[in-house]
Amino acid sequence: MRSRGSKRAAGVVVVRDTALGPLVLLLRAYRNWDLPKGRLEADETPLEAAIREVREETGLGDLDFAWGEESVDTEAYAGGKVVRFYVARTRADAVTLPVNPALGRAEHHEFRWVPFATALHLTVPRLQRVLQWAAARIGVTA
Repeated sequence: MRSRGSKRAAGVVVVRDTALGPLVLLLRAYRNWDLPKGRLEADETPLEAAIREVREETGLGDLDFAWGEESVDTEAYAGGKVVRFYVARTRADAVTLPVNPALGRAEHHEFRWVPFATALHLTVPRLQRVLQWAAARIGVTA
């Protein structure tokens, strides 16, 4: 899973603890809500790619993989793309949507910190399965 030519990607279900319970970070591109993720670069492990993508897409760099490096893969979609997701905690609530130099604009239009139940409502089934997996890891009812 180290080849850039493959359709492998990695991402993180980013969770922030609040007085209202854990919130998950969602990113919106056009009408679609998603989790931070992106393709693996040459000689990059899935975990390294996931951490890099979160930093590039959100500015968040303080990820704590408190639940370990266990991961879940999506089913193949969009011509065979498979994304490996991890779950990590952050203490930061400020997210930035930096400009992607290749695009000349931010990859996403909006971000939201939402409860797992809201995230399940906003996302597609492929991501709902990932969110349910993450909720089970951290002991939250989704």
